[in-house]
Amino acid sequence: MSQPNPYVLAADNPSAVLTLLRADPSIAANQDEHGYSLLHAAASYGHIDLLRALVREFHVDVNLPDEDGETCLYVTENIEIATCLVEELGVDYHRKNDEGLTALETIEADGSFLEIAAYLRRVMGLEPLSAMDTGADSALNPAPPLPPNIKVNLETVSEQEANAGTDQVDPEFKRRIDELAAREDFHSEATQNQLRELVMDALRGSNVDTQDRDVRRRMD
Repeated sequence: MSQPNPYVLAADNPSAVLTLLRADPSIAANQDEHGYSLLHAAASYGHIDLLRALVREFHVDVNLPDEDGETCLYVTENIEIATCLVEELGVDYHRKNDEGLTALETIEADGSFLEIAAYLRRVMGLEPLSAMDTGADSALNPAPPLPPNIKVNLETVSEQEANAGTDQVDPEFKRRIDELAAREDFHSEATQNQLRELVMDALRGSNVDTQDRDVRRRMD
């Protein structure tokens, strides 16, 4: 009877892998044709007991690289596993792969598992990334709302409506509004912030005019 494939077992049956390893410890550090090891499997699938056993009981090098020079830290998808690798098992988080990238850099480039990236930044003594750098959803960091007395309606209007009162509107203000409305990224956080700043600038100018008129009335 052929021996079961330990890499397949590692996906959903880590206890069976441990039984297999105790029967034949020599396979603990084996790698497939791509350098994939049981360490990589345990880290990727989140099997922390198997991961600990491989390093502590079977003495597998925690920094064992695959064919791309990547350790099991590169395939970690679970913050508990990342913490175990760094704080218990001593994985080298400064190590670079064949492309010259650390695990942190590959995780951030992929845009996934940002909790792990934030953790690695912390242990490496690096500054945390801003929401803009991580590409976080702008819905989690919404732009400040317009003042309650201000409404900006940029929906399609008739020519008559569009031209109504243009003699009272600052042409430069209208040009900038039209320019923003025509942008493909109009609904992006950056463009919405520009729109709000433009309206606030107009409000501040309007308030100055209003205050001047009020002062003149009181003096009269």
